[in-house]
Amino acid sequence: MLMASRITIGPFVPEDFGPVFCWMNDVAAARLDFAYRPVDMMTHQRWWQSLGRDQTKVVFAIRKTADLAIIGYVQITGINSVHRSAEIGIRIGEEKNRGRGYGKEALRLAVEFCWNHLNLNRVQLVVFKHNDRAIRAYQAVGFRKEGLLRKAAFIGGDWVDLILMAALRPAQRASRRLPASTAAKGVAATGDLGSTRHPVAA
Repeated sequence: MLMASRITIGPFVPEDFGPVFCWMNDVAAARLDFAYRPVDMMTHQRWWQSLGRDQTKVVFAIRKTADLAIIGYVQITGINSVHRSAEIGIRIGEEKNRGRGYGKEALRLAVEFCWNHLNLNRVQLVVFKHNDRAIRAYQAVGFRKEGLLRKAAFIGGDWVDLILMAALRPAQRASRRLPASTAAKGVAATGDLGSTRHPVAA
């Protein structure tokens, strides 16, 4: 379990099954996340049973630190160990818990998990252009806009533009860099300090 000041992210428990099923069938919330299609109980059951079995995906339940009830979830999908990349998405289940910074704290924990535990170099996401609240939260934890996909989704009878955003692994701290003497040897051997750096971590 990973903890912030007001929320934690960690594994699902059986009591989370019902709330998540309801959120996946919330038509109003779907307008901010995805094209709505009703999710039947059997489909939801298969998704639930797949948790923890797919090595390319990690899903965390979001809870307030003083309450065991789930308030949302964050998923890291498409984890690629070669390119050290993945996609991320988050859902806060009920409106009463939105706009209060819980999602931002959960995102920060999940992104740090990507750097510190999955050893990723890039995390990306796609967000609806009109979802200003989500965009601000993503920017607050280090995501930057990289592109616009015009009229890329059909949501609730309207075409919606999508914004591609990504965060890159932070530069290594000075204390973790090569000692000056080692770096000097690298320059002497190659004539280019840049060539001594890992091409992905750079």
